[in-house]
Amino acid sequence: MLRLKDLREDNDLYQKDVAKMLNISQTNYSKYELGKINIPVDTLVKLAIFFNTNIDYMLGLTDESKPYPRIKKGIS
Repeated sequence: MLRLKDLREDNDLYQKDVAKMLNISQTNYSKYELGKINIPVDTLVKLAIFFNTNIDYMLGLTDESKPYPRIKKGIS
């Protein structure tokens, strides 16, 4: 399922540390890790950037943890 707890622990962080970065309560972040509430898309993006990974990896859809290449702005 979600790999948020593993990512957080691999970075030697507490729930309160990640919650502070997201500007949410530790309780809400805990619910994200437990899968009790859905994570908003903008928060998933912040977490992927913060943990230098991709959303599919965080959600357990792939075992490839490398972040996807960024889109170059200004190109149509």
